[in-house]
Amino acid sequence: VQLQASGGGLVQAGGPLRLSCAASGRTSGPSTMAWFRQPPGKEREFVAAIRRYGGNTLYADSVKGRFTISRDNAKNTVHLQMSSLEPEDTAVYYCAAAESHVILSSMRSATSYPYWGQGTLVTVSS
Repeated sequence: VQLQASGGGLVQAGGPLRLSCAASGRTSGPSTMAWFRQPPGKEREFVAAIRRYGGNTLYADSVKGRFTISRDNAKNTVHLQMSSLEPEDTAVYYCAAAESHVILSSMRSATSYPYWGQGTLVTVSS
């Protein structure tokens, strides 16, 4: 599975931004796709995840109510709509995917996802 992320850039605080990640290489598509981010000087952290079947979603508390994850199964693409962005959201955002089922308690763990995109930088100015 190959993942190609896009949509990062510079945005003012309070503004919106939309990230996309396209998966290729498998006809069935990943079962679970997720977004993680790594702020400058910090460790990678979970942002949001979504299942292929049922559309179940999970969010980090820090983005709940501001970010929305969605997916287009026909195109094997996942989106992250970000709104009310804060300078603390500045990070390199990575999309990740797993072909096999990921249980709910493991969806926040980076080790649950064997496939990773190259990362896209989001910079929020104050």
